Amino acid sequence: MLKGQMMDRPLLVSSLIDFAAEVHATVPVVSATVEGPIHRQTYAETHARVARLANALTAMGVKPGDRIATLAWNTHRHLELYFAISGIGAVCHTINPRLFPEQMAYIVRHAEDTTLFFDTTFLPLVEKLRAVFEPIRTYVAMTDRAHMPAETNLPGLLCYEDLLAAASPSIVWPEFDENTACALCYTSGTTGDPKGALYSHRSNLLHSFYVVASAQGAFTSARPVLPVVPLFHANAWGLPFVVALTGSPFVMPGPRLDGANLFDLMETTGVWGGWGVPTVWLGLLDEMAKRGRKPAGLSRILTGGSAMSPATIATFERDWNVDIIHGWGMTEMSPVGSLTQLSAAEEQLPLEERVAIKGRQGRRMYGVEMKIVDADGRPQPHDGTSQGELFVRGATVISGYYANPAATAAAMDKDGWFGTGDVATITEDGWLVLVDRTKDLVKSGGEWISSIDVENAAIGCPGVANAAVIAVPHPKWNERPLLVVVKAKDATIGKAEILAYLGTRLARWQVPDDVVFVEALPLTATGKISKKDLRALYADHRL
Repeated sequence: MLKGQMMDRPLLVSSLIDFAAEVHATVPVVSATVEGPIHRQTYAETHARVARLANALTAMGVKPGDRIATLAWNTHRHLELYFAISGIGAVCHTINPRLFPEQMAYIVRHAEDTTLFFDTTFLPLVEKLRAVFEPIRTYVAMTDRAHMPAETNLPGLLCYEDLLAAASPSIVWPEFDENTACALCYTSGTTGDPKGALYSHRSNLLHSFYVVASAQGAFTSARPVLPVVPLFHANAWGLPFVVALTGSPFVMPGPRLDGANLFDLMETTGVWGGWGVPTVWLGLLDEMAKRGRKPAGLSRILTGGSAMSPATIATFERDWNVDIIHGWGMTEMSPVGSLTQLSAAEEQLPLEERVAIKGRQGRRMYGVEMKIVDADGRPQPHDGTSQGELFVRGATVISGYYANPAATAAAMDKDGWFGTGDVATITEDGWLVLVDRTKDLVKSGGEWISSIDVENAAIGCPGVANAAVIAVPHPKWNERPLLVVVKAKDATIGKAEILAYLGTRLARWQVPDDVVFVEALPLTATGKISKKDLRALYADHRL
């Protein structure tokens, strides 16, 4: 076969920060800080700080392939670590601070991290876990000298800003194979131990290209982006790499993610688009209702991690003129797999019809292939009716879990596709519709009930702020749905009204047998509703 005569240049993460500093030099990077004040710097200034940090890491003895852990919020320092660590050929391992301590200890040992950078918020946690953070030799507090802890049991604790001050702001990045590992993210471990997704430079750059191509004009130097999705969760859905590529202003919220703080930060920085999970946007929606307006520049929200109900989508679009984009993906996919991508004709549909389409999980992103298979592994047609487990493959999808052959074998099929654990349908024109997680379906008398469908209907009921559905045992039907509800503020709605409302929107056999009310729903480490915790809490619930 005749080969093309093109230069073979590696796709490396370091090229992104170089590009941002040269082409988008004056574009701002804004960060709320742990210490309190808002910090501002440009991409050019970010590049200089990244170079200092990379030189400091090398001076500390960090070698290519070393895993360098972070335990930190969305701040400028965390962003700098992304580029400095990978730029010298090491691996940036972001740890989710919301994991159980036992899970954190497991992944530090499993990853064999040698250094830990942490925000001072987490000093008590790090001190407590020091004894089980066995591979870590070096600890760095991500702060300046004035805010260093007065006392600590961490040996030889280093100061982040001191490291940068002593290093050169110039660097010539090393070159290496683009398939070299650059980032490591572990799943939240809802079943068994967390599993590691080890990304390459090539996969992260390709993922950035794919997102930009599919996001329909979301990224320009005139449209500031707010990543509410944490930098410690699947690379903040790839946003640090995307904004460097496109020159989008980047606004990071630090540790304060409540509706009021997000509103104020959006307002003062002119945020155009925000990315995050539905629970965060419900908090912002509540704050907007209190103030009677939206943040001045807010025009688009990308929501993912779990489904946003059509009722919530309609509220954002109808009442506040905020365009909602649904995304779907997994840590194992870098992570975005699909996004709302409306055709010109679909854009002109009435609100109700448009919202129904946006309630789906989007069309596949370029570079991600999808298939649905039945229980015997047979591919099912993409006809919008046939259901099956969703499998994916592509250059941004893992080929296996890091140092975990058993989990790899369980996840991959014989043709090398990755099994997502989601039950889905795919329409003829390419819309992905998630029916449920395989473990969240309710099997009642031989019929499957989608918890997502019931939850979406319940959230549309006046007086319901949030809802979740789990299966509980039933003496006749094996399982029946239990609806767990958070009431809206000052709402007086009861069980009978909610069930009557659902009876007008669901088939009779889909309507839950019981409703329980709670002050708040438990959340996972990534901000999703924790069905695992709900199942444990109501394991003895009798219908």
